[in-house]
Amino acid sequence: MSLTVAHLLYGFFALLILATMIFRRGIVLPSLLGTFVIACAYKGSIISGFMAIFYANLVAAQELFSIFLIITFMLALLNALKDLQADVLMIQPIQKIMINGHLSYFVLIIVTYLISLFFWPTPAVPLICALLVPAAIRSGLPAITAAVAITIAGQGMALSSDYIVQVAPALSAAAAGVETSAVADRSLVLSLITGVIASVLAYLFYRKSIRSKGDSRNQEEAAQIQDYDSSGHKSASKYLMQWRRIFAWLVPIVLLLVVGYMLYNKFFGPSDLVGGEGAALVGGVAVILLLLATGVFGKQNALDYVGNHITNGFVFAFKAMGPVIPIAGFFFLGSAEFSKGILLVEEAPSFLFDIVSSIQAFLPESSVFAAFSLLFVGIITGLDGSGFSGLPLTGALAASLESASIDASTLAAIGQLGAIWTGGGALIAWSSLIAVAGFCGVSAMELVRKNFFPVIIGLSIATIAAVILF
Repeated sequence: MSLTVAHLLYGFFALLILATMIFRRGIVLPSLLGTFVIACAYKGSIISGFMAIFYANLVAAQELFSIFLIITFMLALLNALKDLQADVLMIQPIQKIMINGHLSYFVLIIVTYLISLFFWPTPAVPLICALLVPAAIRSGLPAITAAVAITIAGQGMALSSDYIVQVAPALSAAAAGVETSAVADRSLVLSLITGVIASVLAYLFYRKSIRSKGDSRNQEEAAQIQDYDSSGHKSASKYLMQWRRIFAWLVPIVLLLVVGYMLYNKFFGPSDLVGGEGAALVGGVAVILLLLATGVFGKQNALDYVGNHITNGFVFAFKAMGPVIPIAGFFFLGSAEFSKGILLVEEAPSFLFDIVSSIQAFLPESSVFAAFSLLFVGIITGLDGSGFSGLPLTGALAASLESASIDASTLAAIGQLGAIWTGGGALIAWSSLIAVAGFCGVSAMELVRKNFFPVIIGLSIATIAAVILF
């Protein structure tokens, strides 16, 4: 198809934003400006450009609000547990395993991967962060390194294969015209290669930042994650001592039951609890636990305490993640699914996917070049923050580039890895990565920078391995 001026402008601003990220500068300004300029060029009206800025941010906020909401509920629960001092008792068994920051790093990776493999990272993140991250930080692992471990294992390694739920392999296989099992098997192997390499490289890159267990900064970082206003709260008494022991057992048991219920639904139930449904279940359970904990602690003041905890949770979520919304708005403009609501048109343009489709004819038939082209296309399509929306394109492109030296299943798996490691996401801040950053109390953009080189190197080696192995 022929590209319009608006397409070219979108490509220019996308590259500008990527270049700005590489130079470690803020990208909110070029995102907002790009949204305005592209809308003006597409509709030929400055008024439409002004309106597009508003609607782009509104659409992004609507899409990301579920993540903001679950951050709010889980942080409110953690603050209520801190009132009771149950958080200290709750992590003591984990502290026996996490004896230092080095071991904690690998414990986080293993546990995050196993849980995320069964019901996706979105509902897994609050469970993991509630139970493991405070213990890991107290053992000497910096919060940013803990966030790196979780994103690589969950948003990257587990989600890019999606081997249990198999939504991603099914989308890729349908577009490529191959069996789902073939794409699933290859993506599992390639995701493990990428994840192991990225995990080891991240450890080697950042191991010097790991502190001793007695470092005072550990307690400071752990406190920042569960920060709240406790003014006016009563000090510990025998009454609270009894209840904190109860909640120290109750909360982990209930969260583990949630995991068990999800696994039961996966293998024996009528439907799978994945993605938004799983997150909704976790968030709802967190609210009930919040009400119980606050009621025990506050008694007659519980009505006020619940409101305070919810408010503080929202303030924390929006303060940490607010800048992500305008960035997401720009990249949502590149998807036909969202641009319709941003530009207020019936025939929605798909700037990002149209640009990618236009370069297909220029790709040579070399198996190595074809493999890296699929990886690159997957990464580009993942920039919209979804990870899954670009899979039909990478699957179709895999079918068209199939040759005697590399088959469509392998190419589809490579494209799937690029799309989901990016948009799933370990490489962009306007994805579910913001939930990890929010729970760990770190900057989403800083987390992206920490992930970038380990993940890109891992993806490159996995792509070469795909050409050799398959």
